[in-house]
Amino acid sequence: MPRPDQIVAIIGPTAAGKSDLAVGLAQILGNAEIINVDSMQIYRGMDIGTAKLSLAERGGIAHHLLDILDITEPATVAEFQVWARGAIEDCLGRGVVPILVGGSALYLRAVLDTFEFPGTDPAVREKWEAVLAERGTEALHSELAQCDPAAAAQILPTNGRRIVRALEVLELTGKPYAATLPKLEYAFENVTVIGIDVPRNVLNERISRRVDLMWEQGLVGEVRALQAQGLEEGRTASRAIGYAQVLDFLHGDRTENEAREATVIGTRKFARRQDRWFRQDPRIHWLPYDAEDKVERARAILHTP
Repeated sequence: MPRPDQIVAIIGPTAAGKSDLAVGLAQILGNAEIINVDSMQIYRGMDIGTAKLSLAERGGIAHHLLDILDITEPATVAEFQVWARGAIEDCLGRGVVPILVGGSALYLRAVLDTFEFPGTDPAVREKWEAVLAERGTEALHSELAQCDPAAAAQILPTNGRRIVRALEVLELTGKPYAATLPKLEYAFENVTVIGIDVPRNVLNERISRRVDLMWEQGLVGEVRALQAQGLEEGRTASRAIGYAQVLDFLHGDRTENEAREATVIGTRKFARRQDRWFRQDPRIHWLPYDAEDKVERARAILHTP
């Protein structure tokens, strides 16, 4: 059996197969539950575009931090850290192994590593949000790239919320945003992180297939329904890859084929960024994506019988 304080994380880029491995590992351990650390699966109704597992696909394993927010509600990394650490403590208190799963590298690091968030100043935040509204995300991203290239390299040019936060931190602390990111130092005693290694060419093809499947499953209809529920009012949910591109299509700014292709391109760029984040962490145990015995290998890493 795993140690009573064991914490596990399954990481890797989009479309690597993290969820399936996590469910399989939880089933073979017999006393494990899964904690979502995907920044978009926390939203109710965002199912197809986030590849959220259905109830049947969860294999009877309890999942935490899925569907906890309405699409109009913003979410910060600091808030997520509190929620996820609460879920971890709940699992450990019941003698259950928490298995964290997701591709949001910053969210995972903020939960597992020693990390205190820089303060905020409403006036400074409002100033940069006003600049964002006036100039747009790409122009503000270019400004960030000039004063903090490392931060710009880690933030999507379409992610206005994080661009504003990086500029706010830079102004308040006088330090690059990257200097405020978590150190490679776990905040818990017994953490094991397992990564799924997928070659770039294979991952690109898997992403294309995933996006095709999302369209077949009705992503456009899902976005249209969420639009009616206020999707565009949410600062966070509306910017998710896939959802932003479909909204462009629904507004007439792209054709549907252009929206699909832009989703593929955006997802591939995001996957490369994820991979760069994870490759900087020497603590990760990597498993090949195509190993038929991935679950057994993962259990062996945990030193379980």
